[in-house]
Amino acid sequence: MKKQPAPLETLVLDQLPDEAMPAYEAALLSVSATVALFLDEETGNWRIEAVREAQADADALQAALALAAGLTGHEAPLTRHATESEGWLARTVEAFPEQEIGRRFLIRPTHVAPRPTYGRIALTLDAGLAFGSGEHASTQGCLMALERLPKRLPRVLDVGTGSGILAMGAAKLWHVKALASDLDPWSVRVTRENAAMNGLAPRLRAVLATGYAHNAITRGAPYDLIFANILARPLCAMAKDLAAHLRPGGRAILAGLLGKQVRMVLAAHRRAGLVLERRISLDPWATLVLRKPG
Repeated sequence: MKKQPAPLETLVLDQLPDEAMPAYEAALLSVSATVALFLDEETGNWRIEAVREAQADADALQAALALAAGLTGHEAPLTRHATESEGWLARTVEAFPEQEIGRRFLIRPTHVAPRPTYGRIALTLDAGLAFGSGEHASTQGCLMALERLPKRLPRVLDVGTGSGILAMGAAKLWHVKALASDLDPWSVRVTRENAAMNGLAPRLRAVLATGYAHNAITRGAPYDLIFANILARPLCAMAKDLAAHLRPGGRAILAGLLGKQVRMVLAAHRRAGLVLERRISLDPWATLVLRKPG
């Protein structure tokens, strides 16, 4: 007897201003299988749609939305409606093809058969994991920034790791160990599973932490490279902590910010003693490479 697919629902947040969109996108990514963004060219506001199982944890959704509202000061009304389950997963798989990023990386979904990569570093991820799947411009910008760094950086930290994709990219590119952290237990679990799937379990450790508050992070400092692909306001709030954990001469790759937020994020990190080395723009998102003088 054919098993019936679980009922799905679509969550919709509408009329979001630029400054609120990243936080609400992150909120829905934390509780949904897939998220899509739509820009209203006339108003400049955003619409976010997410699909998830209808019976999923309602408390987690409310907590994620409350956190986004607290971070942005913007209350976004949520609407929801039933979504046709039949064929949805197949459409999601089709929408997540193998993709080349920059000159060095290739993201391979688990439903795509392995093939020779010829000069590219393949990272295998599950199509159902939307956060950190490589499709988002902030993730792409980080991988492009990583491959352009001038030398091997042996001590790597990835703050707000999501799927672990950036820590895995550095570990595979340079054959080094990496430490990854996230405040979401599910992300930590997924990172560990992805590391094992990519043969990186011995070289990638994932821990549950808020920002830099973990003994493993403190013991591992200072770092030669720190990734922070999160949101603009948390990036600003943690600028001093980032600088304190970065080795003189080390680099930081920051993402999760819109082009309009670059000035604010840069100002916070310049006050912490860091200098801008490179900016990568994949509209409307920006990725910054900073260096600690020394």
